[in-house]
Amino acid sequence: MPDLSQLSLDFASLQAAYAGGATPADVAREICRRADAHGDNPIWIARVPREALLRRARSLAAEAKAGTILPLYGVPFAVKDNIDAAGLPTTAACPAFSYLPERNATVVQRLLDAGAMLVGKTNLDQFATGLVGTRSPYGAVRNAFNPSYIAGGSSSGSAVAVTLGMAERTPKVHAS
Repeated sequence: MPDLSQLSLDFASLQAAYAGGATPADVAREICRRADAHGDNPIWIARVPREALLRRARSLAAEAKAGTILPLYGVPFAVKDNIDAAGLPTTAACPAFSYLPERNATVVQRLLDAGAMLVGKTNLDQFATGLVGTRSPYGAVRNAFNPSYIAGGSSSGSAVAVTLGMAERTPKVHAS
């Protein structure tokens, strides 16, 4: 397995890693390693189980080997826990509200259909109504750069998952 410990999960870096011999399973294992390393920070409300993530990754690689390379091949993504992902509870950071959706939200299904890999559901201010990211019974997500501070914002879990390299980030665009 190639060393992916410094891999940025932006689209261009992922494409380069895959062209260089990395597989979606390699990327999935690295994401799990990163998530486990930050397990004491309540970034995630629910993660896709490691084996299920690896199955998805191997399935994508098999499709690619058979000639079907999807546009978001092996791109890892996270969804805020007020968006349905089949098989993972949707709580909106309120355990009493929790339910297990049978179907994916349209946006999740479209990403999966395009070849992306769902990593999990991220923490948020309860019902996405807060401004600073501290209103969750799952805990306040700590800042990715200084854990003495909160991450801030209703999408604090999503922001920290991206910042710490557990989900795709938008590539930097430089103005000319």
